[in-house]
Amino acid sequence: MIEFHLSDRSGASPYQQLVQQVRHALRLGLLKEGDRLPTVKEVARQVAVNPNTVLKAYRELEYEGLVAARPGVGTFVTRTLADASLAAHGPLQQELRRWLTKARLAGLDDESIEALFTSTFRNAAGEDVA
Repeated sequence: MIEFHLSDRSGASPYQQLVQQVRHALRLGLLKEGDRLPTVKEVARQVAVNPNTVLKAYRELEYEGLVAARPGVGTFVTRTLADASLAAHGPLQQELRRWLTKARLAGLDDESIEALFTSTFRNAAGEDVA
């Protein structure tokens, strides 16, 4: 089951962060068709937000066709975003972990690592990968 978390530094609203976390879990294969999302009350309690914030996120996911609410039963994943590239995730994740270790050994804190990654990611977005 997915475990939500919110960040004040993300720049996204709490409901957008919840939607993004579900999308990421679907893309990474952490959530699959038929999986049940935590209840609105559970999420609201876990991340300390108003239940309406969670409802808004779940409704957006439902509108996108990613989940379906079953009254009295829960909210369930109806489709995944994972694709054929999922098999490549393991080795890439190991490589990224090694890079993170090097970054920390070089003295970078989490915020600096995030800034460096985001900047590099955005700059490389238009470049061809060899």
